[in-house]
Amino acid sequence: MDIALARTFLMVAETGSFIDAARKMNITQSTVSARIKNLEDIFGRALFDRSKNGAELTTAGEQFQKHALALVRVWQHAQLEVGLSGHHHDHLSIGAQATLWDGFLLKWIVWLRQNIPDIAISASASLSAVMIQRLLEGTLDLAVMYRPGQPPGMTIEHLFDEEFVLVTSATSRRRHASDYVLVDWGPEFQAEHAAAYPDLTNPAVNLDMGSLGLDFLLANEASGYFPRRLVKPHLARKRLRIPARARTFTCPVYMVYPATRDEEAFEPILDGIREAAKRVGTLTPSPA
Repeated sequence: MDIALARTFLMVAETGSFIDAARKMNITQSTVSARIKNLEDIFGRALFDRSKNGAELTTAGEQFQKHALALVRVWQHAQLEVGLSGHHHDHLSIGAQATLWDGFLLKWIVWLRQNIPDIAISASASLSAVMIQRLLEGTLDLAVMYRPGQPPGMTIEHLFDEEFVLVTSATSRRRHASDYVLVDWGPEFQAEHAAAYPDLTNPAVNLDMGSLGLDFLLANEASGYFPRRLVKPHLARKRLRIPARARTFTCPVYMVYPATRDEEAFEPILDGIREAAKRVGTLTPSPA
Protein backbone atom coordinates (compact mmCIF):
# COMPACT_ATOMS: atom_id res chain seq x y z
CA MET A 1 0.00 0.00 0.00
CA ASP A 2 1.14 3.56 -0.73
CA ILE A 3 2.23 4.99 2.64
CA ALA A 4 0.87 8.37 1.54
CA LEU A 5 -2.63 6.87 1.65
CA ALA A 6 -2.18 5.73 5.25
CA ARG A 7 -0.71 9.07 6.30
CA THR A 8 -3.54 10.98 4.65
CA PHE A 9 -6.11 8.76 6.34
CA LEU A 10 -4.49 9.36 9.74
CA MET A 11 -4.39 13.12 9.21
CA VAL A 12 -8.11 13.23 8.33
CA ALA A 13 -8.86 11.08 11.39
CA GLU A 14 -6.78 13.43 13.59
CA THR A 15 -8.23 16.70 12.28
CA GLY A 16 -11.76 15.48 11.56
CA SER A 17 -11.68 17.48 8.35
CA PHE A 18 -10.60 16.95 4.74
CA ILE A 19 -9.87 20.69 4.47
CA ASP A 20 -7.70 20.82 7.61
CA ALA A 21 -5.89 17.63 6.61
CA ALA A 22 -5.06 19.15 3.21
CA ARG A 23 -3.79 22.33 4.87
CA LYS A 24 -1.56 20.47 7.33
CA MET A 25 -0.15 18.18 4.62
CA ASN A 26 0.30 21.07 2.18
CA ILE A 27 -1.71 19.34 -0.56
CA THR A 28 -5.04 20.11 -2.21
CA GLN A 29 -8.36 18.99 -0.79
CA SER A 30 -9.05 17.11 -4.02
CA THR A 31 -5.85 15.09 -3.45
CA VAL A 32 -7.00 14.21 0.06
CA SER A 33 -10.43 13.17 -1.25
CA ALA A 34 -8.85 11.08 -4.02
CA ARG A 35 -6.57 9.25 -1.58
CA ILE A 36 -9.40 8.45 0.83
CA LYS A 37 -11.57 7.26 -2.08
CA ASN A 38 -8.69 5.04 -3.21
CA LEU A 39 -8.54 3.48 0.24
CA GLU A 40 -12.30 3.00 0.40
CA ASP A 41 -12.23 1.32 -3.03
CA ILE A 42 -9.51 -1.04 -1.80
CA PHE A 43 -11.49 -2.06 1.29
CA GLY A 44 -14.93 -1.80 -0.25
CA ARG A 45 -16.06 0.11 2.85
CA ALA A 46 -16.60 3.75 3.75
CA LEU A 47 -13.92 4.88 6.20
CA PHE A 48 -15.46 8.26 7.06
CA ASP A 49 -18.94 9.66 7.51
CA ARG A 50 -18.90 13.07 5.79
CA SER A 51 -21.08 15.94 6.94
CA LYS A 52 -21.07 19.72 7.12
CA ASN A 53 -19.36 19.40 10.49
CA GLY A 54 -16.44 17.43 9.08
CA ALA A 55 -15.48 13.76 8.85
CA GLU A 56 -15.92 11.06 11.50
CA LEU A 57 -14.52 7.56 11.42
CA THR A 58 -16.92 4.76 10.58
CA THR A 59 -16.58 1.37 12.28
CA ALA A 60 -14.44 0.24 9.36
CA GLY A 61 -12.35 3.40 9.71
CA GLU A 62 -11.78 2.73 13.40
CA GLN A 63 -10.64 -0.79 12.54
CA PHE A 64 -8.21 0.48 9.91
CA GLN A 65 -6.80 3.23 12.11
CA LYS A 66 -4.60 0.91 14.19
CA HIS A 67 -3.30 -0.78 11.05
CA ALA A 68 -2.57 2.57 9.41
CA LEU A 69 -0.54 3.59 12.46
CA ALA A 70 1.38 0.31 12.27
CA LEU A 71 2.06 0.77 8.55
CA VAL A 72 3.47 4.26 9.07
CA ARG A 73 5.60 3.17 12.04
CA VAL A 74 7.03 0.20 10.13
CA TRP A 75 7.87 2.46 7.16
CA GLN A 76 9.54 5.05 9.41
CA HIS A 77 11.52 2.29 11.13
CA ALA A 78 12.66 0.93 7.76
CA GLN A 79 13.75 4.39 6.62
CA LEU A 80 15.72 4.87 9.85
CA GLU A 81 17.50 1.51 9.67
CA VAL A 82 18.36 1.82 5.98
CA GLY A 83 19.59 5.37 6.50
CA LEU A 84 21.87 4.28 9.35
CA SER A 85 23.22 1.21 7.55
CA GLY A 86 26.04 3.15 5.91
CA HIS A 87 27.43 4.36 9.24
CA HIS A 88 26.67 1.56 11.73
CA HIS A 89 26.73 -2.22 11.66
CA ASP A 90 23.31 -2.55 13.30
CA HIS A 91 20.46 -0.58 14.83
CA LEU A 92 18.72 -1.11 18.18
CA SER A 93 15.33 0.40 18.94
CA ILE A 94 14.57 0.35 22.67
CA GLY A 95 11.56 1.66 24.56
CA ALA A 96 10.95 1.98 28.27
CA GLN A 97 8.57 3.63 30.66
CA ALA A 98 9.84 7.12 31.47
CA THR A 99 10.56 6.20 35.09
CA LEU A 100 13.17 3.67 34.06
CA TRP A 101 15.47 5.93 32.04
CA ASP A 102 16.90 8.09 34.81
CA GLY A 103 19.40 6.28 37.01
CA PHE A 104 19.14 3.02 35.06
CA LEU A 105 18.79 2.79 31.27
CA LEU A 106 20.63 6.02 30.47
CA LYS A 107 23.66 4.56 32.28
CA TRP A 108 23.26 1.37 30.26
CA ILE A 109 23.25 3.34 27.00
CA VAL A 110 26.58 4.91 28.03
CA TRP A 111 27.92 1.39 28.58
CA LEU A 112 26.51 0.25 25.22
CA ARG A 113 28.17 3.12 23.35
CA GLN A 114 31.49 2.32 24.99
CA ASN A 115 31.37 -1.46 24.49
CA ILE A 116 29.40 -1.92 21.24
CA PRO A 117 29.97 1.38 19.42
CA ASP A 118 28.95 0.14 15.95
CA ILE A 119 25.28 -0.13 16.99
CA ALA A 120 23.06 2.89 16.40
CA ILE A 121 20.46 3.42 19.15
CA SER A 122 16.93 4.81 19.01
CA ALA A 123 15.47 5.29 22.51
CA SER A 124 11.96 6.32 23.47
CA ALA A 125 9.71 6.63 26.52
CA SER A 126 6.22 5.21 26.18
CA LEU A 127 3.39 3.32 27.86
CA SER A 128 3.46 -0.46 28.14
CA ALA A 129 0.58 -1.05 25.73
CA VAL A 130 2.21 1.06 23.01
CA MET A 131 5.55 -0.71 23.44
CA ILE A 132 3.96 -4.16 23.26
CA GLN A 133 2.21 -3.16 20.03
CA ARG A 134 5.48 -1.91 18.57
CA LEU A 135 7.27 -5.12 19.57
CA LEU A 136 4.62 -7.13 17.76
CA GLU A 137 4.91 -4.85 14.72
CA GLY A 138 8.68 -5.20 14.68
CA THR A 139 9.42 -1.48 15.09
CA LEU A 140 10.81 -2.01 18.60
CA ASP A 141 13.57 -4.51 19.40
CA LEU A 142 13.51 -4.33 23.17
CA ALA A 143 11.23 -2.88 25.85
CA VAL A 144 11.68 -2.39 29.59
CA MET A 145 8.53 -1.97 31.63
CA TYR A 146 6.50 -2.88 34.69
CA ARG A 147 4.16 -5.92 34.49
CA PRO A 148 4.04 -6.55 30.72
CA GLY A 149 1.55 -9.42 30.71
CA GLN A 150 2.31 -12.25 28.28
CA PRO A 151 2.43 -10.97 24.68
CA PRO A 152 2.65 -13.77 22.07
CA GLY A 153 6.05 -14.59 20.60
CA MET A 154 7.90 -12.56 23.23
CA THR A 155 10.39 -13.50 25.93
CA ILE A 156 9.80 -11.81 29.28
CA GLU A 157 12.70 -11.59 31.71
CA HIS A 158 12.58 -10.20 35.24
CA LEU A 159 15.29 -7.62 35.92
CA PHE A 160 14.69 -6.24 39.41
CA ASP A 161 11.99 -5.01 41.77
CA GLU A 162 11.50 -1.26 41.76
CA GLU A 163 10.87 0.08 45.26
CA PHE A 164 9.00 3.36 45.60
CA VAL A 165 9.62 5.05 48.93
CA LEU A 166 8.05 8.07 50.57
CA VAL A 167 10.62 10.82 51.07
CA THR A 168 10.31 14.30 52.50
CA SER A 169 12.37 17.46 52.49
CA ALA A 170 10.32 19.01 55.32
CA THR A 171 12.29 19.95 58.43
CA SER A 172 9.33 19.27 60.72
CA ARG A 173 8.69 15.67 61.74
CA ARG A 174 4.95 16.26 61.44
CA ARG A 175 3.53 15.60 58.01
CA HIS A 176 0.68 17.55 56.48
CA ALA A 177 -1.53 16.49 53.60
CA SER A 178 -1.05 19.94 52.06
CA ASP A 179 2.68 19.22 51.68
CA TYR A 180 2.12 16.03 49.73
CA VAL A 181 3.02 15.88 46.02
CA LEU A 182 1.61 13.10 43.86
CA VAL A 183 4.17 12.19 41.19
CA ASP A 184 2.96 10.18 38.22
CA TRP A 185 5.12 7.06 37.97
CA GLY A 186 2.84 5.26 35.55
CA PRO A 187 -0.45 3.34 35.77
CA GLU A 188 0.98 0.49 37.86
CA PHE A 189 2.13 2.80 40.64
CA GLN A 190 -0.99 4.94 40.38
CA ALA A 191 -3.26 1.93 40.91
CA GLU A 192 -1.41 0.77 44.03
CA HIS A 193 -1.19 4.30 45.39
CA ALA A 194 -4.93 4.92 44.90
CA ALA A 195 -5.77 1.67 46.71
CA ALA A 196 -3.50 2.53 49.65
CA TYR A 197 -4.28 6.26 49.87
CA PRO A 198 -7.76 6.93 48.46
CA ASP A 199 -7.79 10.32 50.20
CA LEU A 200 -4.60 11.41 48.39
CA THR A 201 -5.65 10.80 44.78
CA ASN A 202 -6.26 14.53 44.24
CA PRO A 203 -3.70 16.43 46.33
CA ALA A 204 -2.92 20.12 45.88
CA VAL A 205 0.05 19.33 43.61
CA ASN A 206 0.13 16.66 40.88
CA LEU A 207 3.35 16.33 38.90
CA ASP A 208 3.26 14.41 35.63
CA MET A 209 7.02 14.80 35.40
CA GLY A 210 8.55 11.64 36.82
CA SER A 211 12.03 12.26 38.16
CA LEU A 212 11.78 16.03 37.55
CA GLY A 213 9.51 16.08 40.57
CA LEU A 214 12.60 15.41 42.66
CA ASP A 215 13.81 18.93 41.89
CA PHE A 216 10.55 20.24 43.34
CA LEU A 217 11.11 18.40 46.62
CA LEU A 218 14.70 19.59 46.88
CA ALA A 219 13.61 23.20 46.37
CA ASN A 220 10.49 23.10 48.58
CA GLU A 221 9.43 21.49 51.83
CA ALA A 222 7.27 18.68 50.51
CA SER A 223 6.94 14.90 50.40
CA GLY A 224 6.23 12.33 47.70
CA TYR A 225 7.01 8.86 46.41
CA PHE A 226 10.14 8.20 44.34
CA PRO A 227 12.17 5.16 43.25
CA ARG A 228 14.74 4.39 45.92
CA ARG A 229 17.53 4.31 43.30
CA LEU A 230 16.86 7.99 42.48
CA VAL A 231 16.72 9.32 46.03
CA LYS A 232 19.47 7.24 47.58
CA PRO A 233 22.21 9.93 47.12
CA HIS A 234 19.97 12.59 48.65
CA LEU A 235 19.14 10.32 51.59
CA ALA A 236 22.85 9.77 52.19
CA ARG A 237 23.46 13.53 52.19
CA LYS A 238 20.41 14.01 54.44
CA ARG A 239 18.75 16.38 51.99
CA LEU A 240 15.80 13.98 52.11
CA ARG A 241 14.61 11.51 54.70
CA ILE A 242 12.15 8.62 54.84
CA PRO A 243 9.48 9.22 57.49
CA ALA A 244 9.04 6.58 60.16
CA ARG A 245 6.54 3.81 59.36
CA ALA A 246 6.17 5.06 55.77
CA ARG A 247 4.63 2.55 53.39
CA THR A 248 6.59 1.36 50.34
CA PHE A 249 5.35 0.11 46.96
CA THR A 250 7.10 -2.50 44.84
CA CYS A 251 6.74 -2.87 41.06
CA PRO A 252 8.69 -5.65 39.28
CA VAL A 253 10.63 -4.51 36.21
CA TYR A 254 10.93 -6.72 33.13
CA MET A 255 12.58 -6.58 29.74
CA VAL A 256 10.61 -7.91 26.80
CA TYR A 257 12.09 -8.97 23.47
CA PRO A 258 11.24 -11.31 20.55
CA ALA A 259 11.67 -15.00 21.30
CA THR A 260 13.14 -15.43 17.81
CA ARG A 261 16.21 -13.24 17.42
CA ASP A 262 19.86 -13.16 16.38
CA GLU A 263 21.27 -14.42 19.68
CA GLU A 264 24.92 -13.79 18.75
CA ALA A 265 24.22 -10.09 18.17
CA PHE A 266 21.51 -9.64 20.79
CA GLU A 267 22.93 -11.49 23.80
CA PRO A 268 25.71 -8.97 24.60
CA ILE A 269 23.08 -6.22 24.62
CA LEU A 270 20.87 -8.18 27.02
CA ASP A 271 23.86 -9.02 29.22
CA GLY A 272 24.59 -5.30 29.53
CA ILE A 273 21.06 -4.61 30.77
CA ARG A 274 21.25 -7.55 33.18
CA GLU A 275 24.43 -6.19 34.71
CA ALA A 276 22.92 -2.70 35.01
CA ALA A 277 19.84 -4.23 36.67
CA LYS A 278 22.02 -6.10 39.16
CA ARG A 279 23.51 -2.82 40.31
CA VAL A 280 20.03 -1.38 40.82
CA GLY A 281 18.84 -4.54 42.56
CA THR A 282 21.66 -4.44 45.11
CA LEU A 283 20.54 -1.09 46.51
CA THR A 284 19.88 -1.65 50.19
CA PRO A 285 17.26 0.24 52.21
CA SER A 286 18.53 3.45 53.72
CA PRO A 287 17.65 4.36 57.32
CA ALA A 288 14.84 6.82 57.96
